[in-house]
Amino acid sequence: MRILVTGGAGFIGSHVVDAYLQAGHEVLVVDNLSTGKRENVPAHARFVEADIQDLAVRQFIVQEKIEVVSHHAAQMDVRRSVADPLYDARVNILGMLNVLEGARAAHVKKFIFASSGGTVYGEQEAFPAEEEHPTRPLCPYGVSKRAGEHYLHFYRMEYGLPSIALRYANVYGPRQDPHGEAGVVAIFTQRLLAGEQPVINGDGNQTRDYVFVGDVAQANLAALPVEYTGPLNIGTGSETTVNQLFTLLHDLTGSSALAVHGPAKPGEQRRSVLTWSRAAHVLGWCPVVELENGLRQTVAYFRTRNDRHQPHP
Repeated sequence: MRILVTGGAGFIGSHVVDAYLQAGHEVLVVDNLSTGKRENVPAHARFVEADIQDLAVRQFIVQEKIEVVSHHAAQMDVRRSVADPLYDARVNILGMLNVLEGARAAHVKKFIFASSGGTVYGEQEAFPAEEEHPTRPLCPYGVSKRAGEHYLHFYRMEYGLPSIALRYANVYGPRQDPHGEAGVVAIFTQRLLAGEQPVINGDGNQTRDYVFVGDVAQANLAALPVEYTGPLNIGTGSETTVNQLFTLLHDLTGSSALAVHGPAKPGEQRRSVLTWSRAAHVLGWCPVVELENGLRQTVAYFRTRNDRHQPHP
């Protein structure tokens, strides 16, 4: 199939591109490189530097006769969404609508949306959360992702556009940027390898569901042929505290850093974990990479990357 991956130069998007290419699909990538990196895009994918808010992207989808859109381009920084909700909405809502309009005009066969199970549910009432769990996001980023799901429902009912919203847990792995919008795995790994002191926010007992990026990419591949429409959680069903995560990465990096705690971040969710049973039923998907193994691969990636950027005598 002819697949467009928006945000395909980014952390998650580039792994999705890899999975599609390995399965024999033709892949086109649109990315404005605001956070994505050109070197993340494999040679066999066609790359176009453009912003999803540009009218040209809508026209591109039609002209290139795109069959599937995998929409990963987004403003992904939760804290920036709080500081600047207008910017978050422009990218995540208006930008997505622009892509959706292109998909509608091109009569695409499927629209796969990278949503966020880590934020759309808000403070959970049940653990792990199922897809029917109430959605009460605590940040504008979560609001914009939930709004995207509502727009998908509208486009399906009004125009017959098939879609799946993959609600990702906390995705980690190689190519994650340790700066800007980074997740805690990338931040801790980079600092521990650099001999710097990471800071654990609050008491460190807040939990997250950490899912390996390679498993997420496989979910995107499995979503191509299915007729299901609606949301699907993509997580592991396992909670890990930040303290546990620090200990694992501390051991894997061989760091001598101490577990130093700082003030808690206001508005941070206390617990987040998703059940993946529906994804197993619909996609035949399950998380394969266990946390310690995934962290080992992530540390190896950062170690190699750091060595590559070190000046050599």
